[in-house]
Amino acid sequence: MESLVNRYRNLTILLLVIFAQFLLLAVQVKNDQDVRIIRVWTVTAVTPFARVVELLRGGSVGFIRNYILLHDEDAENRRLREQVGSLKLENIFLKNELNTAERAKALGVFQARIPSKTLAATVIGTGAGSNAKVVYVDAGSARGVERGMAVVTPDGIVGKVIAAYPTASEILLATDADFAAGVVSQDGGVRGTLKGQGTPLLKVDYVPISEKVQTGQWFYTSGDDRIFPRGFPVGVVQSVRDAQPFKEILVDPAGLRHGLEDVLIITQGVHQDIPPTPATDQPVYIAPAPPDGSKPDAPAATGAAPPITEADKLRQAYQASGEAQGHKFGSGESGPPNFTGLTTSLPQTPAPAAAPGAGPKPAPGVTTKTTDSTRHSNQANGEPTGSKQR
Repeated sequence: MESLVNRYRNLTILLLVIFAQFLLLAVQVKNDQDVRIIRVWTVTAVTPFARVVELLRGGSVGFIRNYILLHDEDAENRRLREQVGSLKLENIFLKNELNTAERAKALGVFQARIPSKTLAATVIGTGAGSNAKVVYVDAGSARGVERGMAVVTPDGIVGKVIAAYPTASEILLATDADFAAGVVSQDGGVRGTLKGQGTPLLKVDYVPISEKVQTGQWFYTSGDDRIFPRGFPVGVVQSVRDAQPFKEILVDPAGLRHGLEDVLIITQGVHQDIPPTPATDQPVYIAPAPPDGSKPDAPAATGAAPPITEADKLRQAYQASGEAQGHKFGSGESGPPNFTGLTTSLPQTPAPAAAPGAGPKPAPGVTTKTTDSTRHSNQANGEPTGSKQR
């Protein structure tokens, strides 16, 4: 190394002198932005190293700040997240409890309204398998449940008990293919047999094609099966098709429409009447007309309304003449009033000339006679007493 320096000593000195000259020139010379060249070179050379140093410093400071100094804040965040999760679960639980209370209230109202004795139960499980049409409830033989009892909800029938255990019961749903019940239509009293098909819709069988059943009609239990009391809703007709020898009627079960959570087991059935169909032509309420004073062009409410037609004017003229004579219309006590000389605004039509002594002819079969009141009226008018009133 020493021999290399000695060998290129002159060249090394020359290079150092040239570099020193460049430094002196960079110190003295400025660029077009009035910045010395030496400063530009220095900043350009130092910038990459400064960027790397700042990256390392920021990363280390961020690590210390986020993972060492804020260790307690991270634990607080985890605690708050757990609290939010527990509050969500509590909210869901309270909503479920509220729904349960509302269902229990609805069941209580329904129990008080129907004459049959029922036992409230809650669904606790379903049968195994995708095609299972049975459910289990938390009421069994220890509470008086027996095999064959009907199961309903306020919406409609659900099924029947096929097995009663000490603390639970197995219920066969109405959609099962083994289910059957007697039904009757709300309109016309058409009877049939309700059968399950393993599908959401039920079938009403043994309805002759001569019977009238329409879409939208309701079917109710008829009580013929000795399981369901008469009068419980079954469902509404979805489709009707004529076939031989019976109609093909599909019914949407009302009791299974919204799922099952709480049910009623009928322990002692009592038949009830089927509610009548609401009338389609029900009366429509029409409010009375507004008073005349509410109209902008109506006369004042203090006085009587002016007559509109000539008949009204004539009626008012007769009424005013009678009141002036103290006559009470409709009483018949003082006799007829004197309307001689009564003038109205009605146009006077000239009457045809009549023969002297000829009067109006009475109607056939009508006999006229002079009454005391008529005689007094004729005397007041200046007519002879013997004239006849017809």
